[in-house]
Amino acid sequence: MFKEYPAGHHIPPHQHQRGQLIYASTGTMRLCTRDEYWLLPPFRGVWMPPYVEHEMSASTGVCLRTLYVNVESFTLNLPSHPVGIGVTALLRELLIRASSFSITYHPDSFEERLLRLALEEMKQAFECGLKLPIGRDKRLKKICNTLLENPGDVRSLADWANEVGATTRTLSRLFRTETGISFIQWREQVRIVSAMSGLSTGQRVSQVVEHLGYASQGAFTVMFKRVTGKSPREYLNDLSCSQTKLSRMEE
Repeated sequence: MFKEYPAGHHIPPHQHQRGQLIYASTGTMRLCTRDEYWLLPPFRGVWMPPYVEHEMSASTGVCLRTLYVNVESFTLNLPSHPVGIGVTALLRELLIRASSFSITYHPDSFEERLLRLALEEMKQAFECGLKLPIGRDKRLKKICNTLLENPGDVRSLADWANEVGATTRTLSRLFRTETGISFIQWREQVRIVSAMSGLSTGQRVSQVVEHLGYASQGAFTVMFKRVTGKSPREYLNDLSCSQTKLSRMEE
């Protein structure tokens, strides 16, 4: 199914009896389960298993692409927990073709074979994804929610300790034990996705650098390439090519 949502659109917590492959061809969205945030720029998706409660917020205008899967019909051992997906060119094309199918189709038909291939390709595209574990501690949640809304916040962990009424050592321990990563790594992940969102909506690299509070464009470029494997310019070129191809295929 293809759906479009405006910036700020929010789908409250819900669950499905089917599994879902969820991604956006354009725009950035945030998925939230009980234990995790998923920050999804274009062509990064999530496999959401059946009956996992989740909610979605559109950070920008979003062109959502969703494949609903009756997992009992496929013997593919799909994960029972959310998993990130790097949506490949082949997977995009398969989903575009599948969107024209009727909801019902015959066993061993062309439709079923194509969808089986789509699920096989999805499994090959599983990745860690831009996932941010959510801490249960209310002090941790305050920090995380603030950074999600303002990823350019430059306050140190010591600053946050004064803000939320805890010691720096306590907050450092909480980030490690409840999210599995450090405060610096958590904030860096938020900034990467914010950068991807800004770049994909036409912001200049200099604007993104200023918004995220980096001292220089060079420092931002080093961080961006270390996390994504590409420079901001390379990311923009790949995104432009992918969106052009997708527009042609959907026409």
